[in-house]
Amino acid sequence: MQNKICIITFYKFIPINDLKSLKLDLENITNNNKLTGTILVAPEGINGTIEGKIDSINNFLNSLKLDTRFGDIEPKYSYYNKNAFNRMKVRIKKEIVTIGDTSINPNKEIGKYIDPLDWNNLISSPETIVIDTRNNYEVSIGSFKGALNPKTKSFRDLPKWIDELSSKENNIKNKKIAMFCTGGIRCEKATSLLVKKGFKDVYHLKGGILKYLEKVNEKESLWHGECFVFDHRVSIIHDLKPGNYDMCHACRMPLKQEDKLDKTYLAGVSCKYCFDKKSPEKKKRYADRQKQIELAKIRGEKHIGKKMQKKPKKQKISELLYE
Repeated sequence: MQNKICIITFYKFIPINDLKSLKLDLENITNNNKLTGTILVAPEGINGTIEGKIDSINNFLNSLKLDTRFGDIEPKYSYYNKNAFNRMKVRIKKEIVTIGDTSINPNKEIGKYIDPLDWNNLISSPETIVIDTRNNYEVSIGSFKGALNPKTKSFRDLPKWIDELSSKENNIKNKKIAMFCTGGIRCEKATSLLVKKGFKDVYHLKGGILKYLEKVNEKESLWHGECFVFDHRVSIIHDLKPGNYDMCHACRMPLKQEDKLDKTYLAGVSCKYCFDKKSPEKKKRYADRQKQIELAKIRGEKHIGKKMQKKPKKQKISELLYE
């Protein structure tokens, strides 16, 4: 692992009142250690995914944990042979994971944590309703067997789906509910939503899919497929090794290798999921951007100009993290 880039993900729901000064501190720490990635801070807590040399990551964590609010943060580690992010961003947001309702407060009420090693027993019970709280394009490449897919486009859509499920399922608020997501943050906030709505027996996977794939032996795993991640790796598998998916940089859908053989696929411009949804003007802009990226690679430079930084409107900064 010595020569590989270390990637950590972390979050904590905790009240934060000094957002501006915390942002400056985080910018200084990450810049001094030459780290890249994204950190969000909001009144409800902190959420980050960053990368760098292992010594620099450790320096960052040691500095962060000097603040007693973050002393018990448990980061999730993985490694990659190239950069997963282009630059460092620290942002102040209304929420560290956007559900669209600030009255949902994980600092006041959440479900019960389930350790990854106990997760199989919980979700194998026929009495348990298992809910994948991630977006539909994430679920499309992997999930736990039998999990319900809300088919959401963003986390903001989940409360409406929960209300629809409650109206269809008799006595669901008294049933055992198990929720999971990539890194634990979305399912933790989702359990807060359910507890607020009167659900009695709610659980969430501690550390999310990432911690499950790290701790649970592949032969005993109930995970099927790969896990989508919000960086250049696109997907990971057991032991947090890089997976086999690429990404359409026009619509951000995960692509199998055979998808890239489709006639609608043009690197950086379109794929079968967005070919008919992008205007000629957008395709031209994407093509120009891709040309600049390829030229930058030839020169041995990173392309981080405005065109590269611009994301599709549906993809929010708060979703470019392990949530």
